[in-house]
Formats: sequence, C-alpha cells, structure tokens
Amino acid sequence: MSLFDWFANRRKSVHNSQQRAEREIADGLWLKCTACGVLTYTKDLQANQMVCLECEHHMPISSDERIQHLIDSNTWMPINAEVRSTDPLKFFDRKAYSDRLQEYQRKTGLVDAVQTGIGNIETKSVALGVMDFRFMGGSMGSVVGEKLTRLIEKATNKHLPVVIICASGGARMQEGMLSLMQMAKISGALEQHREAKLLYIPVLTHPTTGGVTASFAMLGDIIIAEPKATIGFAGRRVIEQTLREKLPENFQTSEYLLEHGFVDVIVPRTQLKKTLAQLIRFHKFNSPTLISNESLEAGPYCNLAFQTEQHNSLTNDNKIEIMPQN
Repeated sequence: MSLFDWFANRRKSVHNSQQRAEREIADGLWLKCTACGVLTYTKDLQANQMVCLECEHHMPISSDERIQHLIDSNTWMPINAEVRSTDPLKFFDRKAYSDRLQEYQRKTGLVDAVQTGIGNIETKSVALGVMDFRFMGGSMGSVVGEKLTRLIEKATNKHLPVVIICASGGARMQEGMLSLMQMAKISGALEQHREAKLLYIPVLTHPTTGGVTASFAMLGDIIIAEPKATIGFAGRRVIEQTLREKLPENFQTSEYLLEHGFVDVIVPRTQLKKTLAQLIRFHKFNSPTLISNESLEAGPYCNLAFQTEQHNSLTNDNKIEIMPQN
C-alpha cells in the first residue's frame, strides 16, 4: 500500500466515524426555533413550556401539554371524553369524512378537536376547555360545540368559572350548517353563564380564526391572548382583495388587537397559570352570593344526538337571587 493510499483510507475512516457519531445523536434531542433559528435543548424548551429561550417565540403545543401546564397535579377530571361525531352528512371529498376522523384520532390520540374537564388552577376549581389544532386544524364541528356547551352548562350549575383555550381554523366544512350552528349554541350557553354572574375567560392562541373568533372567543369577560398569535375571521389575502388596500404588517396579531381594543391583555404562556389564578381569586372575592334552586345539569342548548349516553335536553328556568353583602 502506498503512502498516498494509506492517507486516503485514513481520511475515509475518520469521515465514517464522524457519520456514526452524528447518527448516535437521538432524534428530537434538539429543536430549532422557527422564528429565530436558534437550536435549543428539547428538555430546556419543555421546562419553559415550549417558549423559545432566545426570542420568546411560542411554539405549538398539544392540548395534553396545555392541561399539564395549567391544572394542578392530580386534579384533572375529564368530562364527555367519549362524545364523537356520527358523520350525519356522509361527507366525502378526497376521502370519506369518517375515514378522515379515524386518521386524526390515530395520529393525535384524541376523539375530536377539544378536551373538556374540571380541575384546579392554584387550588381554585375551574371548568376548562382546551382546543387542539393538531386535530383537523382545531376545526369546530358538532362534537366541539356539544362538549363546550355541556362544559359551560356544568360550570353554570356548579358556579364555576370557565376558561377556554382557543386554537382553531374555524368551522368544520365537512359538517356544513351543523358546524355553524355550534356558534349560536355555545353563545347561548355562555349567556346563561353570564346571567349567573359567573366568570368566563377565553385565551386566544395561534391561530384563532373563523367561526371560533366570531363566537365564543370574543365573548369573554376578560379576553387574554398569547404573544404574536394570529387572531381574525377572514384571511389576510381575502381582506386585502376585498378592500383593495394593503394591510399593516402586524394586522391580525395579538399586539394589533390589543392596540385596537379587541383583547384585554397579552400574557406569555409561562405566566398564564398565575394570571388566571389571580383573576379567578379576584372575581370570587368581589362576586355576590349566588343561590340556585334549579339544576342546569342539562340545558336547552344540548339537544343533538351523539354516540354516547342520551343527553336530556329538558330543563327548568334557573332562578338566581343576589343576596346583599354586609
């Protein structure tokens, strides 16, 4: 073997050993921020609730992670977890809607695009709904509307505040008019909640658009948004083509909406639990005593049939008296 061949083989072996070392690095050990491009150790990101340590960009997270961040340990009680769509329109585009649902259920481990339940935020009980954008873009179909409505009615019955984490592309086209009906149904349940002098806080995350923005996302007593979240109804391009005007660069962002009075406060994800707890304590301290003689376990806005136990749609008027405080 010539000296030249020896050096060539030597370089080749060094190159192969470097490739082996690179392959030994576990997948998912580092994550690159889509905003600033900085590589960050995944465990450090998870400890900071998936907020970039360099530029504070809020990365997408699942509904399970949201619940883990907000709810005290061992206090989460899911409700209506098995409510699922029956595909009433037998919708078919590139594939059957029923097949598409099963596909996303396998991918996400969820039944539909929202999780609902009761839990504690810094020891204060709260009814929490968390939308998940991974499931068909967080689109609002009959199941999402039904689960949120039942959650709100249960909260009204138990005199609990409601918090809904919004992340949605809007109404689900595969359910047609039925998906649009959910806007009115949820809004009706929220009106009962408001009449009971109870607190409702929507948290707008990236993105919150379409029918969700046009209904329950904007009906809160206090509307919270995450930084730099996209919030709107129609898309930017549609608005520009309709108005024939160039929109501001920060149009439909949390900061733009705060400046124009559409949201009340922008709260970083890492401060959200503390902020919600403070608001709930403040509202409870300043609320009048409420006495309810009738049950709202099943309200007039829960009247659709699903593949689950039958939900009673009959109810009596809820009478609430405000007792004077000393």
